[in-house]
Amino acid sequence: MKKFYFVRHGESEGNAGNIRQTATTGLTARGLDQAKVMAHRCANLPVEVIVCSPMTRTKETARVILEKISIPIEYSDLFVERRLPSELLGKPKDDPIDLQFRLATNNNFYLLNTRFSDEENFEDIKDRVGKALKYLTQRSEKNILVVTHGFFMKILVAYVLFGETLTGDEGVKVLRTLWTENTGITLIEYDEEKKNSPWRLKIWNDHAHLG
Repeated sequence: MKKFYFVRHGESEGNAGNIRQTATTGLTARGLDQAKVMAHRCANLPVEVIVCSPMTRTKETARVILEKISIPIEYSDLFVERRLPSELLGKPKDDPIDLQFRLATNNNFYLLNTRFSDEENFEDIKDRVGKALKYLTQRSEKNILVVTHGFFMKILVAYVLFGETLTGDEGVKVLRTLWTENTGITLIEYDEEKKNSPWRLKIWNDHAHLG
């Protein structure tokens, strides 16, 4: 049995503001405080390694955790947030082209092979989630802490629930139904002996530490 503790990063400047985030968007002061509180919880978990998205907001969150626990950390692009169109990055969310993007993806995100620009579409991120889960299950550690992102986590949970047959329509329903808090903790177990259904979603978005 393997246990994966997924943690969404602390509040970022992009979460708090009206600007589309880039890879270098950092945490707010509130986000750092959230990470410190969450780090105390992580200190009580039996984790052996941290696997972290290399984006600044996740790296800053992991750095706070490492102030409380001394374990190895590895970075992997498999766990970054969904790639948005490059022309949107760093721009206000009320920019006209951003509105065009949201209208297009609201209607077409679940359709196969659709794309607004150079962003990750549903098939892209589903494929990356599958590779990320395979990467985790093949690691030797039994208890792994993963510091990642909200949108990515929702698709990952959808994949755990529906498996390789996950459709865009199912993915969109999960995206619209599940909510994530910054530094929320999600626990997913994997038992390779249960060939037909090895995954168990045990805890979703536990943020009791935030009060």
